[in-house]
Amino acid sequence: MSSATDVSNNPRGIPRSPFVERVEDYVSEAEPVEVVLKKFQEAVSKYKFMEVNLLQRRKVLEDKIPEIEKTIAMVKFLVEKQDSSEPVHTDFELNDTLYAQAKIEPSGTVYLWLGANVMLEYKFDEAIELLDSKLSTAQTSLKNTIEDLAFLRDQITTMEVNTARVYNWDVKQRRQARVQAAAS
Repeated sequence: MSSATDVSNNPRGIPRSPFVERVEDYVSEAEPVEVVLKKFQEAVSKYKFMEVNLLQRRKVLEDKIPEIEKTIAMVKFLVEKQDSSEPVHTDFELNDTLYAQAKIEPSGTVYLWLGANVMLEYKFDEAIELLDSKLSTAQTSLKNTIEDLAFLRDQITTMEVNTARVYNWDVKQRRQARVQAAAS
């Protein structure tokens, strides 16, 4: 795709697709219509692949953010109950459908599951600081992912329009060639 237009990226490196204003700038003897159309289809495929990955990422983040918020709320609840001398009784989730009764003694610490079979003990203030940081990071990542998805949709649409313009231009050129051949 050789064009005089500026091809730039979004802030996270996704390339902007050029808009084909003059098909003649893209089609030449060296790059016939079929080659240009193939390049455009490859670009659309790459954009759609990125879109699928970002949709999966958005889903993971949309599930992760409420979990982090719930964990922050629980740590804050434990902080409130810290001054009380009596333990907190609760149901502890072992998995989606299995709960166990738990008695939580005031200790000033909480264990956080970090993933990859790692759980660490934190003081309440450290735990809240860590969780707030993770929440902020996840929210920023979700915002960026949503922006990237919108950007990708625009690029896919632009490339599909480009493909249609080049195809229609080719049909018009062939039709003109047939009319000229019939006239001679």
